[in-house]
Amino acid sequence: MNSMQQTVRLNDGQFIPILGFGTSAPQEVPKNKATEAIKIAIDAGFRHIDSAAVYQNEKEVGLAIRSKIVDGTVKREDIFYTSKVWQTFHRPELVRVCLEQSLKQLQLDYVDLYLIHFPIAMKPGENYFPIDENGKFIYDAVDICDTWEAMEKCKDVGLAKSIGVSNFNRRQLEKILNKPGLKYKPVCNQVECHPYLNQRKLLDFCKSKDIVLVAHSALGSDRDKEWVDKSFPALLDDPVLGSMAKKYNRTPALIALRYQVQRGVVVLAKSFTEKRIKENTQVFEFQLTLEDMKVLDDLNKNIRYIGCTSSEDHPDFPFLDEY
Repeated sequence: MNSMQQTVRLNDGQFIPILGFGTSAPQEVPKNKATEAIKIAIDAGFRHIDSAAVYQNEKEVGLAIRSKIVDGTVKREDIFYTSKVWQTFHRPELVRVCLEQSLKQLQLDYVDLYLIHFPIAMKPGENYFPIDENGKFIYDAVDICDTWEAMEKCKDVGLAKSIGVSNFNRRQLEKILNKPGLKYKPVCNQVECHPYLNQRKLLDFCKSKDIVLVAHSALGSDRDKEWVDKSFPALLDDPVLGSMAKKYNRTPALIALRYQVQRGVVVLAKSFTEKRIKENTQVFEFQLTLEDMKVLDDLNKNIRYIGCTSSEDHPDFPFLDEY
């Protein structure tokens, strides 16, 4: 069974392909690499493409998608496209502005899924990362429930078919779920998730609320020096993953991806290498034993490659000790 046939039903009735293609990249990677990689990914069978306003590559992403529509490889309805509202657009009047900017860059009429990228608002303006004279981020006082109401309006007018969140912990999810007058529940929560950070408690909570967990950084991250602590071990170098890769005659990356698929987690695979992009579609060609799934569960070290690692950064960010 290939990636086109494997989907998960969302709580609003839409279906999301369980294997997605991630497009974030370190700054040194040329933006046109995204166009090339997505064309290869679509040809290889990927139908779920994940991007965001802050990646600043949606023009190139849209070019790739539209070129594969024009050449007859896919129709628009075959593609499941995700974008995200950035932290400087959390004020209710700015949420739709951010989405419309993305759609203009993409030259698409709608996104299939629109997410709140992070649960924290930052000062609005042209700078995606506003900082003060001391080099500290400048935050904005916006209630996440007000941002969510603006997300609901984007769905109502058809600019987004589904809406969800990203990088939320349980407490932040509950704030939305318990909001008076809630019209739509988040369909998903996209978070860092891999064998070193398996998010078991958060996954169980999301399942109990009919919210799909989507795994970003599923291969451990690209180890971008701006965001990743280099002292952390590289996931794909783990000897357990290496031995399983030999056992199943697959790559360590495929073992890590298959682990998520069997947990019912939608997983994003990211690569700009044609060989690896094609290899990652083999995730549906084998199955891990229950014993091997347990071994992978036991690899959990609560290692978070991306973002904050302590409450000193900001009291509302998701942390190692929260779910």
